[in-house]
This record gives sequence, C-alpha cells and structure tokens, in this order.
Amino acid sequence: MKNEIKAFIAADCDFETADTVIFGAPFDSTTSFRPGTRFGPAAIRSESFGIETYSPYQDKDLCDINVFDSGDLELCFGSPEQALADIGAHTREILSAGKRPVMIGGEHLVTLGAFRAVHEKYPDLYMIHFDAHTDLREDYLGQPLSHACVIRRCHDIIGDGRIWQFGIRSGERYEFEFAKAHNHIYPTTVKGVDFSGVDDAIAALKGKKVYLTIDLDVLDPAYFCGTGTPEAGGATFNQLLEAIIKIGNSLDIAAADINELSPHYDQSGASTAIACKILRELLLAINGDRQ
Repeated sequence: MKNEIKAFIAADCDFETADTVIFGAPFDSTTSFRPGTRFGPAAIRSESFGIETYSPYQDKDLCDINVFDSGDLELCFGSPEQALADIGAHTREILSAGKRPVMIGGEHLVTLGAFRAVHEKYPDLYMIHFDAHTDLREDYLGQPLSHACVIRRCHDIIGDGRIWQFGIRSGERYEFEFAKAHNHIYPTTVKGVDFSGVDDAIAALKGKKVYLTIDLDVLDPAYFCGTGTPEAGGATFNQLLEAIIKIGNSLDIAAADINELSPHYDQSGASTAIACKILRELLLAINGDRQ
C-alpha cells in the first residue's frame, strides 16, 4: 500500500509500522433521502488539520500511536455489490497484515463490505451500532442492499443477540419489533438518548471481538446537521464521545467505521469538524490499553 498524500492528521506512519489503517469508502448510491456522503472522507481528511493531535479528554496524542491512511477506494457507483466487494477486498488486505481497519464512509451500506471481511477472520464477531435509524428493513423499494437495510444484512450473517443498538429513534414499526426480538436495542425515548446500556454491552462483550459502527446522525441535528437524514432528539457530542471512549478502552475492537457525513449540508463546517474529532477520539480509544 502507498501513503495517502492528503492523510488524516498524524496518520502518516508506514503501512508496515501501523497498528491501525484508515481508508475511505466514498459511496452513496443507495442513499434514500439526500445524497452527498461520498464527499465525507475527503472532507474529514482536509478539515482534520483544523484540530489538534492531542486529546484532552483522554490525555492521549495521535502522534504517539501508529496509524496509516491508505486513502479513498475507487468504487463503482452503479453496483452496490461491486462496491461492497471492493471494500471487502481492501479490508481483508488490512486484516491479513495483522492490522485493524477503520473505514470512513460514505453511506452506511459500506459497513456491510467491511463487516463481511471481518466476520470471515473472526466468526465469533459482535457488533455495536450507534445510529438514529434502525437500518433493519428487509429491503428498501425492493433493494436489499441499501443503507436502510445494512444492519439487517449484518444480522443475516451473525444472527440473534449479537448486535447492540444505541440512539435509535427512527424506523418502521416492524423494524423495532424485529430489533426487540433479535437484537439488544436501546431506543431513544421522549426523555432523550440514554447510553447507560453501553455499560451492559461492555459487561457482556468483554473478551469478544467487536465491530463498532457509528452513523453520525446518531447526533442531534442541532449539533450535527451535515447529514442526509437528520433526526431530531439525538445525542450530544459529549454523550457520544463518552460512549466511544468507554467502548474503545474496554473492548477488543476488531474494526470500526464512521459514516453518513454529507459535508455540504453544513456550510459552517461544524459537522465536519465534529466528525474529525470523533475519528480522533475513536483512534485514540481503540489503540490504548484496555481496562
């Protein structure tokens, strides 16, 4: 692999030295409402130089860990399956070198390509899912490969009781019924987002391999409006940050992704800045010593 010239801040070590490898999946062909997430990875890289490498939240610095940025994949926009295959191939290459993949989307469907590859390596895999939406539809307008169906497709792979969902506040009735019957779901109520269930997940998943997927629209649009499907009633930045740090410091994260930033819907740049900070904190949390 070659270095990405416009790498995420401090993600500039050699591939051979890296413990974690970032890559972008700029794909949004199945976006159901407002497109634009294909521009997310490039925006996050560019705007990352507006933040520091040091995290006062964790007293850690990106300069003290080994992260390699392999750049954006060139994905076929006309074929979701081909895009997923290419994402899977890149993820396998990273895993085969003994490194942890961290993907930047793109729409949430890209998770499926990486998840398939990680599950091949770690069959006893679990998932933690932050999102505003259930993403548990069987199909969307007849298409089973859609960002509205991605967690259902992951469930098809790993089965019941292995997916933990947080921040959920939107979906069809049958999706919530499916989640209650098959997943661990902590939906948002009229009292707001409650991430207290993260402690339950950590207790249950100690010693397990975990895939962490973060749809950034889990955040309330008052904080994060740069997304294609904003949903009121979401998490604050601090709530999400605390949950990510807890999970990263406690569990064995085999792979992770953040997705669904559409930077041009927030001309202030605040949403992109938040995405950069979330990625920084995620990288620092999963590369530290587990508690």
